[in-house]
Amino acid sequence: MTKQSILLVNLGTPESATPAGVKAFLKPFLSDPRVVSIPRLFWLPLLNGVILPLRCKRVAKAYQSIWFDDGSPLLHYSLLQQKALSSLFEEAGQNVNVELAMTYGERSIKAAIAKLQQSGSEHIVVLPLFPQYSSTTTAPVFDQVARYLQATIDAPSVSLVKHYHNHDTYIDALALSIERHWQENGRAEKLLLSYHGIPKFLVEKGDIYADHCVETTALLCARLGITEDEVVHSYQSRFGKAEWLQPYTNETLVKLAASGTKSLDVIAPAFAVDCLETLEEMAIENKAVFVNAGGDDYRFIACLNDDEAHIRALHAVASEYLR
Repeated sequence: MTKQSILLVNLGTPESATPAGVKAFLKPFLSDPRVVSIPRLFWLPLLNGVILPLRCKRVAKAYQSIWFDDGSPLLHYSLLQQKALSSLFEEAGQNVNVELAMTYGERSIKAAIAKLQQSGSEHIVVLPLFPQYSSTTTAPVFDQVARYLQATIDAPSVSLVKHYHNHDTYIDALALSIERHWQENGRAEKLLLSYHGIPKFLVEKGDIYADHCVETTALLCARLGITEDEVVHSYQSRFGKAEWLQPYTNETLVKLAASGTKSLDVIAPAFAVDCLETLEEMAIENKAVFVNAGGDDYRFIACLNDDEAHIRALHAVASEYLR
């Protein structure tokens, strides 16, 4: 029987919470035309001469505020996911390897596929840990897989998982985490769903990310049995001066507090694991925005990470692509 594997892929992370570590990660990330589509002749000198020197020290400080004893939170939780998913396949009696790769930085996609081939894998299911497809996150994974296949004599067969934003098991996992939070802490006046933003012009060119986010919100509301009046949908983490998807999360928090909302439950459904954008931006920085604007109770709900329901969801999604 053909040996099969699952390749989980996340974005990547600095190896250390230092300016040098951040620079080594951000440089290839922000150099990717999929991420920043400004002409290279203009962008690369700006990136290397201005943005990286100014940004790395500040970003390193933010990483230091959320760094774990064993390193990056994103890598910490991604490794736990890999281990848990591997165990679930083993418990189900399925002979499936599970490997982890990052689009940028260490643990490259190229090295991960080569490792799986060396272990005998002939069919690899590539599962990017981005529930909602975007040309800025999922597509770079596909690009790197394609480059590997082009350069390989004995190429494996590959199945690419484009998205799982509307998969029943993913929606269930999100809903269960929110319901568990409500059981332990009570319900706030509003539930804020904050998705990572992308530039608006990408959507105008055909990126389907915004549609996927809206569908995830609608399905989650239906699963939870709550109305649109109880839910707020927004986008975070914008970068640069271009217009991004709106409404912006930080501005939304100010408006909510100003309109009298005192308590808020917050979750970030686009992130498969907790990372800088959730543990620092959402749990710390945006909490201060809400409280300073007049809000009282801001409760961040952790990402799904290696939660049992989430691992079952990843297993269900990946299994649909196995032979």
